[in-house]
Amino acid sequence: QERTGDGYVFRTDLRLRPDPGSTALALPYEIAMRYYEDRGQTWERAAYIKAGVVAGDLQTGGAFCRDMTPFIFRKYLDYVAIADIHSIKRQIHAHKGFGEITVLGHNVKLGRGGIREIEFFAQTQQLIAGGRMPALRTRPTERTLAALAEQGWIDHKTEILLRDAYWFLRDVEHRIQMRRDEQTHLLPDNEEELCELALMMGFESAESFADTFRKTLELVEGHYDRLFEQDKDHPVEEGSFVFAGDDDDPDTLETLGRMGFQRPSEVSSTVRTWQSGRYRATRTDAARHRLADLMPRLLQTFADTGQPDGTLVKFDTFLSALPAGIQLFSVLGSNSGLMSLLVNILGAAPKLATVISRKPNIFDGMLDPALLSELPVRRVLSDRLDAFLNGEFAHEEILNRLRIFAAEQKFLIGVRLLTGAISGERAAWAFTDIADLTMQAALAAVTREMEAAHGRVAGGKVTIVGLGKLGSLEMTADSDVDIILLYTHDPDCPESDGDNPIDPVRYYTRLTRRLIAALSAPTAEGVLYEVDMRLRPSGNKGPVATNIKAFSRYQREEAWTWEHMALTRARVVAGDQTLALDVWEVLDDVLFAVRDVKKSAKSMAEMRRRIADEKPPANVWDLKLVPGGLIDIEFIAQFLRLHAGHVLDDLPAPGAETRSTLEA
Repeated sequence: QERTGDGYVFRTDLRLRPDPGSTALALPYEIAMRYYEDRGQTWERAAYIKAGVVAGDLQTGGAFCRDMTPFIFRKYLDYVAIADIHSIKRQIHAHKGFGEITVLGHNVKLGRGGIREIEFFAQTQQLIAGGRMPALRTRPTERTLAALAEQGWIDHKTEILLRDAYWFLRDVEHRIQMRRDEQTHLLPDNEEELCELALMMGFESAESFADTFRKTLELVEGHYDRLFEQDKDHPVEEGSFVFAGDDDDPDTLETLGRMGFQRPSEVSSTVRTWQSGRYRATRTDAARHRLADLMPRLLQTFADTGQPDGTLVKFDTFLSALPAGIQLFSVLGSNSGLMSLLVNILGAAPKLATVISRKPNIFDGMLDPALLSELPVRRVLSDRLDAFLNGEFAHEEILNRLRIFAAEQKFLIGVRLLTGAISGERAAWAFTDIADLTMQAALAAVTREMEAAHGRVAGGKVTIVGLGKLGSLEMTADSDVDIILLYTHDPDCPESDGDNPIDPVRYYTRLTRRLIAALSAPTAEGVLYEVDMRLRPSGNKGPVATNIKAFSRYQREEAWTWEHMALTRARVVAGDQTLALDVWEVLDDVLFAVRDVKKSAKSMAEMRRRIADEKPPANVWDLKLVPGGLIDIEFIAQFLRLHAGHVLDDLPAPGAETRSTLEA
């Protein structure tokens, strides 16, 4: 940037380095990373969205940018970023005096409706969702707007309008700086120079340029405000909302009474409890400030239910269980529709509310624009899981991401079911698809770990067979997974080929135990699934991993009738597809065999009596175990399936839903 008789190359700005006021111009890699891990702020995350390596050691620079990805894009949706970014913008306006839209002297970059608002509009949504959606991790603003439209965060009309506005304002910026070769973003402050700028922009007059410029700023500001400003579509009762001090504010009690609260004094006392920081969710100043900001709309939402006092009590119970509040308060403050939905959940689905209170980040999925319009079919769920696992993650991080994904998606299915967006049958399919997909990913992860530790077994193949509700596509949010792990390998292979070789039986036993741990070990992110392997050959006395030949022999020669009944709901859910064909062949041989009807009926009746004795129904509403309930329907369907296989040609394959089996 040194000026000579030949001019200069570029003006240079080094203020975006870590802590520029106290650090050297060149920093060690480790110090920079430690700064961002410990002290990095939201505005720095936004700045690094556009970071790229331009010179020097490209390999090291690329590694730095990759290492910065978790800092920039969080694995949870980050709605606190909205308030942080908007706070920065307000400070710019207050400090620089760019409060209103003007033409003469307007700052095309930092002023209202300017370039920075378009960039903030795009970058904030990247910060919110980029951790979940790698497609949003783009650098150029134009490409980011296109990605936001493709992912459903904005519509295509908004994309086009903001793209055109962005390039128009950039053109204005270039012309301003070309006039005197100055790094300025201010339009001329007099009519004569404004006319010159208008002509440079291709306009016939200053008036026509000013009209287009003002309309562009107003368009940008409108879209920016809809993202950042408080929701104006949720009218709130006018009045007083004062909850400071130890005593009730009379005007506030009057306002609460007009809103429909029957016990205004108790309401006021409860809200003061929130504001005092007694709950973990409101212990920080930032959390209390966010909650205070949304309090009028929150109370109005309670009032809109028709039972405001009871709804507030439920919200108080919910709030008392929250481990932290700032993220959730930021989400609710940005979207009154979500606030109404949360209140609906508190009233109609307390179990879902408990899930949110234990894991507030699970509410992230509610922010997805396609939540209620997009059916949770297998392809959609698979694409979302692939996107969430996209990247280089350690083994435990992969498993944690599977737990996060499954918990969030099961919650969202519950919300769709609550709102009537999907049927109970569609929900069961989706719950089952989530189990299939996450088990496939978990199996792949533990297989990589086994190969790293012990190498591979020649000709080795693994498949997971699902039974029970998993097998018949009838899972619920709380279902465990009944599975059998089957394997095969080259019979002449004595051991695996790694540095620490072991024989095939031990190899697949260890792999299975690692899979069980991956699925069912309790962690900070919860449990993926409780695993039940009692339906494997010989039950709990048998090996956890079964060779396909031993499985076939056992089912043909030793299995009890109730075990064959269980196979009517068997389905290959993950693993090698070639081995899956062998599994289906075994299932067909067993289920289409001719058998003694009386013997089977006697065996089934004995099994049903044993269940009734060992696990009687809890009450008359125990729909599964009560006489004539779900388990009786399932037994009937399984019994008929066993004895109709050799008679009927159009029976569904094993693993069909109970309803489909009965219909056939």
